[in-house]
Amino acid sequence: MRIRIIITGGTFDKQYDAVRGVLTFKDTHLPEILSRVRLTVPVEMEINQLIDSLDMQDENRRRILASCEACAETRLIITHGTDTMVKTAQYIGAAGLNKTIVLTGAMVPFTVAGSDAMFNLGCAFSAVQVLPVGVYLAMNGRIFTWDNVIKDREEGMFRTVS
Repeated sequence: MRIRIIITGGTFDKQYDAVRGVLTFKDTHLPEILSRVRLTVPVEMEINQLIDSLDMQDENRRRILASCEACAETRLIITHGTDTMVKTAQYIGAAGLNKTIVLTGAMVPFTVAGSDAMFNLGCAFSAVQVLPVGVYLAMNGRIFTWDNVIKDREEGMFRTVS
């Protein structure tokens, strides 16, 4: 079973620009992460876009959905910024694709000590292999369905709506 990773940016792929003193995008960290964790599952990576999820608009979501629809793989992981991850999951979930799709991200960039990126990605890899068709979020060691999750901004965690 080959898994497609659709990369969209978010905190997951940010890195610190020491000259400007800001977090920015240069490239994805996924090849390095997959090498470090010694992944043995066949993977196809696709850089869809590298943006902060606060800048994510419906046109960006259409691009993500189009990638989900067009690919041959039926098991997909989407790396995404946490601020609008739920909205993108709802957008994709409403399309009713016959695929298992798991969105994941990080609260702390991969390149910063204490990052949750590798843990969340590992959870997403496990989830995408065993869950039935549908759209899910893998964050904070939990799996959520696209239609029953919110980001609790005060706690900095995801939780179920009900």
